[in-house]
Amino acid sequence: MSFTEIDVFGVYVAPASLLLAAAWVVMIALRRIASRVGLLRLVWHPALFGFALYMIALATMTLAAAG
Repeated sequence: MSFTEIDVFGVYVAPASLLLAAAWVVMIALRRIASRVGLLRLVWHPALFGFALYMIALATMTLAAAG
């Protein structure tokens, strides 16, 4: 993936914003899984845990996109 603007319905969008949105969807899925398993009851701060999941997903997707 090249890090140039992407044309989405006539609007140029930065590729970072698409990665941010995709990481958000992945984070929601991971948070739901963690909630069903009962992991959120064991963490100290659930919101901070969700933010950490988001950062991990975003970093992984960015590294994968950069090749």
